[in-house]
Amino acid sequence: METFDWEKIYLQNADLVYRFLLSRCHDKYLAEDLTSETFLQAHRCQNRYNGACKLSVWLCQIGKHLLYQHYEKQRRQEEITEEGTDPSAEDMVFSGIHTESLYRRIHGLPEPMREVVYLRITGELSFAAIGEILGKSENWARVTFYRAKLILQKEENTE
Repeated sequence: METFDWEKIYLQNADLVYRFLLSRCHDKYLAEDLTSETFLQAHRCQNRYNGACKLSVWLCQIGKHLLYQHYEKQRRQEEITEEGTDPSAEDMVFSGIHTESLYRRIHGLPEPMREVVYLRITGELSFAAIGEILGKSENWARVTFYRAKLILQKEENTE
């Protein structure tokens, strides 16, 4: 089993992971917390890193999943504490299915199409920024997003 030098890994990748998370959540305090949690999680599950991708990519993926978990937890807490009229059972069912269904379909997209969609809709990034992050052109990001949107619309119409 490979031994990781976590101090060196942190020094080399912490800023990249932080900037990646900040681009997605637009909250510097949340990005800082999630960056710390990312390295803690990576340390805990280091035996799962198989070298199939760059270590920095693996770390960003861990951070991205932690961010999604944070959003899901936040959404559940808001539902519990929400005051006012209770939504009808029908509203709850349709909104839940719609959201889950959409994210399930997005998750089924091939990379890098899925990443472009996530960066655009959750990170609210411009196509120029997406292209820069992924090492491609702005036009490539636009076309990739458009193609993903067509796939998602086609899947929605077949459900």
